[in-house]
Amino acid sequence: MTIPSPPPRPLDAHKGSFGTVIVVGGCPTMFGAPALAARAAFRSGAGLVKIATDAQTLPFALLAEPSATGVVLSQASHNTTYAALAALNQADPDERAVLAVGPGWGGPGREDWRSDFVQRLATGRRAVVLDADGLNLLATLKEIKAKAPLVLTPHPGEFKRLAQAFGVAGDPAAPGERAGCAMALAQKVNAVVLLKGRRTVVSDGAQVYENHTGNPVLATAGSGDVLTGLIAGLLAQGMKPFEAACLGAHLHGQAADRWRDAHGGRGMLARELADGLTERGHSRPQ
Repeated sequence: MTIPSPPPRPLDAHKGSFGTVIVVGGCPTMFGAPALAARAAFRSGAGLVKIATDAQTLPFALLAEPSATGVVLSQASHNTTYAALAALNQADPDERAVLAVGPGWGGPGREDWRSDFVQRLATGRRAVVLDADGLNLLATLKEIKAKAPLVLTPHPGEFKRLAQAFGVAGDPAAPGERAGCAMALAQKVNAVVLLKGRRTVVSDGAQVYENHTGNPVLATAGSGDVLTGLIAGLLAQGMKPFEAACLGAHLHGQAADRWRDAHGGRGMLARELADGLTERGHSRPQ
């Protein structure tokens, strides 16, 4: 298939023209992950990006990405689905923001409320990109059908947990089975599935795209957070979920290929990947 075109950039645009991304994630030991996702969402062209995390983590995440604004998702003693949803609704009362859920969302003692929270988000009105701990929490739900746009971005290990939970057969690491695996999970959950790996595969349950950009420099901490933010940013600018996932995979790999050509085959940092998203491949103003 032809790579989808990036969203247009009208000359009379303002930041409200390009949507809002809210990155839900982070914990005291992984505050950089939501910051990287936020950075990538900005680099995709999103107009406004917010980081929603706990009160202890938020100042560090905003220090890592000062262009973002903050949402206190919960206090340490009030980790509940109700409190988290209330914070999101206050930050996005019209429910128009795109949520990027999961980057760096580790930490013990929060699994119960977060599983319910992820279920509410995945079946709510906002578009959601789920990655990392967001996917692991989704795998605890056993059965779910998304109503709003939902994009899942598992690597093969995360995919296996989801496949076991939702009754999907196949080996996500076997080249001949990857497309079928992605398609089956997409149909089961009513989502777009981006199965990471060499030749990343994207499926909405009816069609399949195989990506041909990228190289081993992507095997570095934080590169998945960049992809999550990138896809969320493209969704926020009005792209359809399947197209946003396909273009996101292409641009993500393209930035890695340019870095390799300039610097060699190892040592890329995720923030360099995010900053490299703007070098080429975005449309001119119209």
